[in-house]
Amino acid sequence: MSPLVSPRVFSEMEVARHCTKYSCWVLLGTKVYDVTGFLRMHPGGEALILHRSGNDVSLEMEGPPHRHSENARRWMEQYYIGELDTDSNADETQTVRERRKTQEHTVDEEPSPLSKCSQVDLDTDLVDWRKPLAWQVGHLGEKYDTWVHQPVDRPIRLFGNDFLEASTKTSWYIVPAVWMPLVFYLSWYCYTTLALETTRLFASTDYSVLVHKYSFPLIFIMGMVMWTFIEYCIHRFVFHMRPPAHNYYLITIHFLLHGQHHKSPYDGSRLVFPPGLASVVVGSFYLLLTKAFPETLGVSLFVGGLFGYVVYDMTHYYLHYGSPQRNTYLYSLKAYHVKHHFEHQRAGFGISTTLWDHPFNTVIPEQTF
Repeated sequence: MSPLVSPRVFSEMEVARHCTKYSCWVLLGTKVYDVTGFLRMHPGGEALILHRSGNDVSLEMEGPPHRHSENARRWMEQYYIGELDTDSNADETQTVRERRKTQEHTVDEEPSPLSKCSQVDLDTDLVDWRKPLAWQVGHLGEKYDTWVHQPVDRPIRLFGNDFLEASTKTSWYIVPAVWMPLVFYLSWYCYTTLALETTRLFASTDYSVLVHKYSFPLIFIMGMVMWTFIEYCIHRFVFHMRPPAHNYYLITIHFLLHGQHHKSPYDGSRLVFPPGLASVVVGSFYLLLTKAFPETLGVSLFVGGLFGYVVYDMTHYYLHYGSPQRNTYLYSLKAYHVKHHFEHQRAGFGISTTLWDHPFNTVIPEQTF
């Protein structure tokens, strides 16, 4: 909000009325925030915010159980809608809160139009959000790394050309629709080929081991585990490389590959990989595995890895938009991944699993949760 425009003032009673998942407001001191659009993104689940709707969340922001990061506080400012009128009637406000909390949340309400406030200060940001960003970010130089790790809740336009822009966006269901038929076909092919008992793994020219059809599930699982390692390495060493501040092209490539996701982590159209881009990586690993091992064994490992990739992409999407139950594996994984985005960008590289963060010492400290 521009400093030249006086902020809107709300009474305590008006703030207290907004305590449903269709319109949820909270206070931070005397500042009012409409966090309706953030409910399902919150790593702790929407219930934690709804329970505190209409109230001051200053203590929760400071912790325990954890102190919210500066990025989390900066993110919250995107939902700022005005100031609290501290002279409003407190008794009447409490009555409204109690009455609203006991009502059934089944009434369909229109989202507050105030939630459509500007997500980015278009006049002061380092890039011009009115134009495609792909060719701008390379000019940020040494400011790029700090800028790209200050997330915003705003869609990103990468390219001016509509066709090129559309090619960078993918709906989540496209991933299983494209790759799962191939997983099923190759699984059937590998199992039936192994059943012919002609596939042997040679330890030397004089000694070989028959690869039996019943070993296919184990090989498939080995392929999935192999993928989790590949996932970790790509995320850590490719997606989180630090492009030299003076290199316009490497900064641009980094932004297109992964930087745009950290800048706008809730852009739902860019949470999974476009099949065209993924096919280059998938095809490369297919050729590598079939050259390194007997063909059927290599394909068996590959199809397990391909299924692992599908699980990874679906898990990644769910960690951003799902609302897992508390005290479940996905709940802890979601909290872990959100910490990676908002506070620990140089750690927590595991997405579908935190397995490889442990031996490579990139685990996000537990005390930060």
